[in-house]
Amino acid sequence: MDDIQATYIDEDEEDEDCATTATATANGVKHEPPEDHDHSEESKPSSDDDEEDPPPKKQKQLSSLTAPTLPEENQATEQPISIAAAAVGATETPKIAKKTKKKNNNVWTKPTSRKGKKKAKATANNAPTEDPVLITPVPRFPDKNDDSPDLKICLSKIYKAEKVELSDDRMRAASGKGYRMVRATRGVVEGAWYFETKVLKLGETGHTRLGWSTEKGDLQAPVGYDANSYGYRDIDGTKVHKALRETYGKEGYAEGDVIGFYINLPDGAMYAPKPPHLVWYKGQRYVCATDTKEDPPKVVPGSEISFFKNGVCQGVAFKDLCGGRYYPAASMYTLPNQPNCVVKFNFGPDFEFFPEELDGRPVPRPMIEVPYHGFDSQTENGVSNEKKH
Repeated sequence: MDDIQATYIDEDEEDEDCATTATATANGVKHEPPEDHDHSEESKPSSDDDEEDPPPKKQKQLSSLTAPTLPEENQATEQPISIAAAAVGATETPKIAKKTKKKNNNVWTKPTSRKGKKKAKATANNAPTEDPVLITPVPRFPDKNDDSPDLKICLSKIYKAEKVELSDDRMRAASGKGYRMVRATRGVVEGAWYFETKVLKLGETGHTRLGWSTEKGDLQAPVGYDANSYGYRDIDGTKVHKALRETYGKEGYAEGDVIGFYINLPDGAMYAPKPPHLVWYKGQRYVCATDTKEDPPKVVPGSEISFFKNGVCQGVAFKDLCGGRYYPAASMYTLPNQPNCVVKFNFGPDFEFFPEELDGRPVPRPMIEVPYHGFDSQTENGVSNEKKH
């Protein structure tokens, strides 16, 4: 009986051991016997091991990356070493990237650096021998057919709007369908000068603005439209400058009236800007300049413009004019499908109403006495031939 009971007890213990192994396997823990322990310790189940939870997978991954387990003292000392090593690695990484970038830049910038050097050498060689010259194309260029030393002052065929019509003697101007300007072939820089304009025909819708204009005056606009011209208007006798009308004369003028134009520029040549250097280069018309910067206009002290109506002075219209060359100018206007407005110029010396009372102003000279101030200039392949008069 005792043998039978002992057999049952052994079977019960084996069943319990199997049950314990099954539960451990179900929980995901597999017990393996350590290599250096005795068999007696292997048979003893520990309650602490059974109650502990299995470590998470992340901890196993981190532990697999670290060095083999060491005593606590060694671990405490090695942790800062690993952090320092990581810091060194982090600082060294961008240095490597910078080196690679520099190498790439050096490789790709070799062609451009060569071109830059070549350009620098070319400019260095050309600098002492040639100065940079700027040329700008101009739509209008004076020629011998427009004015020459053998001719006298008259209306210009070049410096006029296309819609303005001139007579054969180039003393009459006619235009319609909007204000357009024409100016004379010669202008004045200093001194006192005078000319007259007679209104031949206005019609029902015609108007005029007469006066003085510089070289920069807009030919597609009336006299007085910008800062480069000064006008006298037939309606109400107002004066116009920079497109601003101001009350001037007692009344306007009409057909048959003779308008006199007086200008005084004492020592105006001292305040006039440099004249443009016009050249003909490779079949094109250009203005040649060595510097793009223009000097600001200078005011001529004591300068003035006055208008006369049938010999009667209407007063001083404008004072303190800017230095420059001033040309007689006229602009005419009519509505569409209406006859042109016509005016006639008289540059002297026989005037209909030469001013007698000047109130101390210098006696003017007739515009017919203005000398020829044009020039013939040609430039081909850098060689310039210029004849000034």
